[in-house]
Amino acid sequence: MLDVLKYTIPSLVLFLTVFYILHSYFEDNEKKRQIKTALKNRKLITPLRLQAYERIVLLLERISPESLIMRVSITGMTSKKLQTEMLSSVRAEFEHNLSQQLYVSNEAWEMIKSARSNTIRLINSAADKVPADSQSMHLSTTILETVMEMEKTPSANAIDFLKKEVQKLF
Repeated sequence: MLDVLKYTIPSLVLFLTVFYILHSYFEDNEKKRQIKTALKNRKLITPLRLQAYERIVLLLERISPESLIMRVSITGMTSKKLQTEMLSSVRAEFEHNLSQQLYVSNEAWEMIKSARSNTIRLINSAADKVPADSQSMHLSTTILETVMEMEKTPSANAIDFLKKEVQKLF
């Protein structure tokens, strides 16, 4: 019996040592593979994220009240028609860029949604102050006066937030 133990115990110790070394080796290789994959994915994702931020800034610039007025207003339009066109443009721009939310933080996306909502609210509030059948210039002037009273437009606030978030990427 003692002879059996004399051979079994060293064999068992050798087996456990080899098992531990191989297990550590394979575990380290797996970690290295995961790190390599993460770095490769980051190289692919970072440009996509930057493009998403660029597109979102463009969206925010396009839905800013000043930009909307310049782009949508046509001579001879009524205030009601301008309001309708501006709201339609805001919604279309937002819907066109919905997929970009995949690449930004939840906080950033909430800021973008807030900018859209506040811009819509600003347009509707200004439209309530002018007669619907008045010339679009009336509504344009009211919107621009409201914007001038603001410290920052909703779009400007969201753009500032996005810039700070992008800086964290680097």
